[in-house]
Amino acid sequence: MRDLVIFGAGDIAALAAFYFTEDARRRVVAFTVDAAFRQGDTFLDQPLVAFEEVATLYPPDRYELFVALSYSKLNRIRSEKCAAARGLGYTLPSYVSSCASVFGDLSHGDNCFILEDNTIQPYARIGRNVTLWSGNHIGHHSVIEDDVFVASHVVISGGVRIGEGCFIGVNATLRDHITLGPRCVVGAGALLLADAEPEGVYMGTATERARIPSSRLRGI
Repeated sequence: MRDLVIFGAGDIAALAAFYFTEDARRRVVAFTVDAAFRQGDTFLDQPLVAFEEVATLYPPDRYELFVALSYSKLNRIRSEKCAAARGLGYTLPSYVSSCASVFGDLSHGDNCFILEDNTIQPYARIGRNVTLWSGNHIGHHSVIEDDVFVASHVVISGGVRIGEGCFIGVNATLRDHITLGPRCVVGAGALLLADAEPEGVYMGTATERARIPSSRLRGI
């Protein structure tokens, strides 16, 4: 198993290094970012090198590379960096937590980041460069296409299809056998009961403050 370089120098990169090291038992040897965003020579006590030089310093026949970025610009930046790394010849490993509930037939692409307490039922399929933050339910026969970010405690019912580039916020619920077109944004706490057209935005309703202060509540 080859040593690992991580693209990124922020919180998600730090988490990726932790999970790969502590759970997957991979050795992280360096971090990389575009030269314009490189601040300093190290990150987490490891070398921080310019992406423009990474293939020379850590050649793809000896190292693998994981892109640890957020959902910025509907996952497009993460997708572009994955494509650039593949173009350099890198293998992009995926991380699937040992504390996730998955089955032997789980199908997923490269550069996936699947954290603890995800339940992924049989016959679900996950594309390339998909992030599943902690605590989600992915129903049977559902399909998550490439470059998707699913935040925590999302319920994706059986037979759902999520198009490429979507973002699904915390505590969202998707009923069974619906399809989300590409690049949809589903906000925190939203409930989807029907198909979503491409680039749709669905926002949950925030809880309003009650008119009385907490000091006047009698039952608490």
